[in-house]
Amino acid sequence: MKKLEETIGYSFKDPTLLEHALRHSSYINEHSLKKEDCNERLEFLGDSILEFVSSEYLFSTYPDRMEGDMSKLRAALVCENGLAQAARAIDLGSYMIMGKGMDAEGGREKESIISDAFEALIAALYLDGGLAPAKKLIYDYVLNDIEAKILFYDAKTTLQEMIQSDKKTASYELIGESGPEHMKTFEAAVVIDGKRFGTGKGRSKKQAEQAAAYETIMMIRNHTVCI
Repeated sequence: MKKLEETIGYSFKDPTLLEHALRHSSYINEHSLKKEDCNERLEFLGDSILEFVSSEYLFSTYPDRMEGDMSKLRAALVCENGLAQAARAIDLGSYMIMGKGMDAEGGREKESIISDAFEALIAALYLDGGLAPAKKLIYDYVLNDIEAKILFYDAKTTLQEMIQSDKKTASYELIGESGPEHMKTFEAAVVIDGKRFGTGKGRSKKQAEQAAAYETIMMIRNHTVCI
């Protein structure tokens, strides 16, 4: 727990709050504890804090954006994949308290689990130290590198818009799978006019395709390919 505190730059006055944020429901089920002892209630609160902080940030940072645009921006930043990236940046999965069965199934790497735990951590920080430490975590790991995250979130659409003036269409080819059945990694490639371009990996086929589209966009922007 101390190492995690050092990583996020905050020392809990009440360490039980941090432990609560890291306790997955599978642990509760295996040890016959009360349902409220898992991190799901904290996740609920953390989700609301995350929405408020990200909305406030977008409102002040993009004064010319209308409600619809800001909603899309927020969705790109706080989606499950984005929060899972934030969780991985602080190695949150390795600190989680979970049942042996879920651990054996690769629960520490599951995006749904670690993204929920990140929201629970936000709530724990808020309850222990107020809005400031919760806000700092969100700014440091969610509201960072915004342009790249927004581009990645809708990379397939952006790529198609970039090439449609030449009346071309991007398709996606699954080129690899690895890992056990419960924790597969997929690899996809962008195909335009029968030629492969960028490739990408992800925990789902959709994520792999988004990553491949993002890589292709970067190749086009950096003039390393001609389409």
